[in-house]
Amino acid sequence: MQKLKYLTVLLILTTLFVVAGGSSFNVLASPGPFAPDLGSAANFVGLASSTFTNTGSGIYVGDVGVFPGTAVIGFPPGTLRRGTIHAGDGVAEQAQNDASAAYTALAGQDCNVDLTGKDLGGMTLTPGVYCFNTSAQLTGDLVLDALDNPLAVWVFKIGSTLTTASASSVAVINGGQVLNVFWQVGSSATLGTTTRFSGNILALESVTLTTGASLIGRAFGLTGGVTMDTNGSPIPITNTPFFNFYYLPLITR
Repeated sequence: MQKLKYLTVLLILTTLFVVAGGSSFNVLASPGPFAPDLGSAANFVGLASSTFTNTGSGIYVGDVGVFPGTAVIGFPPGTLRRGTIHAGDGVAEQAQNDASAAYTALAGQDCNVDLTGKDLGGMTLTPGVYCFNTSAQLTGDLVLDALDNPLAVWVFKIGSTLTTASASSVAVINGGQVLNVFWQVGSSATLGTTTRFSGNILALESVTLTTGASLIGRAFGLTGGVTMDTNGSPIPITNTPFFNFYYLPLITR
């Protein structure tokens, strides 16, 4: 009987602790980041709403498209590997719908760390949801450490613009997957010259890669254009991370 009373009291105290906001409750109330379902948009390396423009002889791995616009410019001199151009067709329409749904799913995730006003350059970040109330800037190198978890996810929620300085970079280390990095941008993203960028960019307006910038991931402009100046870019714009290692000797010789 005494043991039964002890267990009953313990149960009551545990319940009160959880309801009052104890640490166990807080952990459950703060879920980690999750990768949204890109649906058919996952097949694309670049997708615009108005116009997709390539400048230069860049190589693209994955589909390229536009909807509701119909203009895909710059092929040739740009070329596609393992991909198709979808200019205003049903495939591009469905991909835009799926990309928009993924954008909404990213925007709805709870923020783990507020980085408003801080430059991402020089940081090493573990998996999480990182938020900027307004613009985000990358000057230099950003390292994303997966902590030996191949399922690690990073979500960056940016209120307005994303801008990188020239020669900046984003690298994923310790077993992480580049395609588990998501950049939800409230207006437009601009990657500076020779930037080496990683992850999926979902911009409400437009995405621009300036001369020599490269991307391992995807670039979606949900209401505007996508422009990529591939002059001087030594590696493909690709949604397949290991493709770059396979094709680099063919490009540089």
